[in-house]
Amino acid sequence: MKKLMVALMASAMALAAAQAAMAADKVTLQLKWVAQGQFGGYFVAKDKGFYKEEGLDVDIKPGGPDIAPEQVIAGGGADVIVDWMGGALVAREKGVPLINIAQPYDKSGLELICPKDGPVKTEADFKGHTLGVWFFGNEYPFFAWMHKIGLKTDGGKDGVTVLKQSFDVQPLVQKQADCISVMTYNEYWQAVDAGFKPEDLIVFNYSKLGNDLLEDGLYVNETKLKDAKFKANMVKFVRASMKGWKYAVEHPDEAAEIVMDNGGQDENHQKRMMGEVAKLIGTGKLDEKLYDRTVDALLDQKIINKKPTGAYTHEITDAALK
Repeated sequence: MKKLMVALMASAMALAAAQAAMAADKVTLQLKWVAQGQFGGYFVAKDKGFYKEEGLDVDIKPGGPDIAPEQVIAGGGADVIVDWMGGALVAREKGVPLINIAQPYDKSGLELICPKDGPVKTEADFKGHTLGVWFFGNEYPFFAWMHKIGLKTDGGKDGVTVLKQSFDVQPLVQKQADCISVMTYNEYWQAVDAGFKPEDLIVFNYSKLGNDLLEDGLYVNETKLKDAKFKANMVKFVRASMKGWKYAVEHPDEAAEIVMDNGGQDENHQKRMMGEVAKLIGTGKLDEKLYDRTVDALLDQKIINKKPTGAYTHEITDAALK
């Protein structure tokens, strides 16, 4: 009889767990890049059960060099994406109705680095030299910056030559470019690991120069927000995600270990990355002044042709982050 009761209890628990799993609403998140500390808050939220507590079953899809989040969501492959605002607004203007529902990153991690023994010491030295730039939507801050300081980007002695940079530091190692693009939390440290000492580098930090455009926001298809169920799930998703980010910021080493469990590479690098990413995370609510500055920079460079309307909403964060 006792064995029968144990078996029945186990069966009931398994059934309850299955029913709970079936009851959970599925949400697919498409990342902008591969699994790494840059997205630590989302992995933490899933690992710690924060999404589950909200009744969500979240599938986190890693990105890569051949994956454009805007295209993924346009094709129905994701419910929400992590994207830089430049890429999102360009996609919106082209007909993909992306809308920013939250902004976990309130600072940019983008930098341009140059060896001190090279020809570039200040912005005035850029002219006539080769600068490495990422594309796939990552180029917009750079072109806005060059426009701001009056430099053409089509080569020649009076402008700069743009090298379509790989997502690593090899162009600097191999001296293919005088300066390259890096993120504070990733490629900068790859350069250090490659033998470039911090004291031997000239660093142009986009945020410190006032050239930063918003990065790593959360975007959904605007038309789906008309569905009350989807909107409610996005409130839950943002609330759990920011809870995950708070935990990741307060426990960067543990967050890095969680990232490693989800496909991250090189634990020491991930721990270092989480420490740097923590400096960039805000409340999750979009700062309208930073939004306006991002839009103005994109308009000045004609990256977008008209000022967007309805490209963000505070409705989700107002409900999620009370």
